[in-house]
Amino acid sequence: MTHFSSLKPKKLLFIATRQIGDVLVTTPLIQQARELWPEAEFHFLGYRGKLDMLKGNPDIAELIETSDRPGFGEYLSLFNRLFQRYDLAIVTQPSDRAYFYGLVAAFRRVGVLGGHPQGLTEQDKAKKSKSDKQNAWKKAICLHTVDVDYFGQHVITEKLRLLEVFYKNVQDLFSKPISVVPPAGEALTPVIASQLRSPYVVVHPGPLTAYKRWPLAYWQTLVTWLTQQGWQVVLSASPAKQDLQLNQDIVSLLDEATRQNVVNAAGKLSIPQARSLIQGAHLYIGVDTSITHLAAACNIPTVALFGPTPPSNFGPWPNGFIGKQPYQLRARTQTVGNVTILQGPGECVPCRKAGCEDRPDSRSECLDLLEPNQVIEAIQKITQK
Repeated sequence: MTHFSSLKPKKLLFIATRQIGDVLVTTPLIQQARELWPEAEFHFLGYRGKLDMLKGNPDIAELIETSDRPGFGEYLSLFNRLFQRYDLAIVTQPSDRAYFYGLVAAFRRVGVLGGHPQGLTEQDKAKKSKSDKQNAWKKAICLHTVDVDYFGQHVITEKLRLLEVFYKNVQDLFSKPISVVPPAGEALTPVIASQLRSPYVVVHPGPLTAYKRWPLAYWQTLVTWLTQQGWQVVLSASPAKQDLQLNQDIVSLLDEATRQNVVNAAGKLSIPQARSLIQGAHLYIGVDTSITHLAAACNIPTVALFGPTPPSNFGPWPNGFIGKQPYQLRARTQTVGNVTILQGPGECVPCRKAGCEDRPDSRSECLDLLEPNQVIEAIQKITQK
């Protein structure tokens, strides 16, 4: 590998054109880049409405938002705004569009390349061959690229490795504590703040897609048990219609005594407010979604329910972990630092497919078989309740 340790860029652009969780996991990369280049100016390009995880981030001087489906006029405006303004673009997503933005914006680039699991099926090999051809031009325009490994390499490690070409000794990248930086908190709305009482537990049932859902009756059992331990339960959710409905469905299943100890904050909190809510919690329990990563970044005990997604790739990072890989690929229960990851049984776990039918609205048997008792036992171990 050629090293560019003498390179001192004055202006950098980070590019993450995906979801809010994908933005949050770039924060260790931003921190590490700041250590490398303390005097440089950092900008960040992402999708409109997806950059709240960077609010108040001390290292980012400017946030640049774009539509996820820009029209010609917006492309032209963005082109003029970005054109050759930067010494270095750090492309953290393997999409063609992210690389196009990097090519327009900077004199030099490093980037993540998409990939497929190797050695599994002929279909996978065919996909990989096609992917290699699509990646050729991206490699050609970059000083350095990092291949995605959806099973063996953690996404935080993947992002940090984008900087390895700028180190004389690559081991320096992973020799000290690595942390995810949450956004700055904001005061809760009076309606929510007035209902809170300590100690409370934040429960976040809604994932982005249905195949990461845990069964409704299981949430009923868990929330009932939590309130029986003397904890108030705060149900959080995004403003998305399906998430609001899911929380309402959970509340409707609870008996009156349990309901008295539950606050439904669904759709009522911004990301910075969610950070403030979680920061004050005794415990957080959630599915495989961005808010679970935020909880882990807030340094509170975090229980994450994982189905098809490999924890070794996208498990919430335990803040302060030193090294490249906190997690095993498969374990019914594993705790590292403040994070406990729970998986259901089965040799197919984790498959990295969109559920058993490999589509967004699919069910996932591994989550159906991850029973409430397993979650309760993990909570008891963490809290000694």
